[in-house]
Amino acid sequence: QVQLVESGGGSVQPGGSLRLSCVASGDTYSTSCMAWFRQAPGKEREGVAILANNGGTSYKQSVKGRFIISRDNAKTTLYLQMNNLTPEDTAMYYCAAGSVIGYSGDTPLCGPRYWGQGTQVTVSS
Repeated sequence: QVQLVESGGGSVQPGGSLRLSCVASGDTYSTSCMAWFRQAPGKEREGVAILANNGGTSYKQSVKGRFIISRDNAKTTLYLQMNNLTPEDTAMYYCAAGSVIGYSGDTPLCGPRYWGQGTQVTVSS
């Protein structure tokens, strides 16, 4: 069992930045990747960024160059640095942990097994 707690969400103007955090506890040794997902009202949940234990990353195309996924040295906290935010980034953001199920070229594929409760990000003028 893994517990995940997100924080850092809030309201920001277009072009602004936010840094999300996800604290992981429990049997984290059983997971080999972590990821950020997001879901806007009336829309399906979508993957945003993935970080495998070997350091490999992948990003949703629309956030490439703007978002950075990382973790601390103890591997207990996952971060999502979000820059140059747009209204289309408005959503509930969820932290997830699971297993690497394969690679598409150099891109890790992460199968989530555990989820956090979410933190709201709102981008508006």
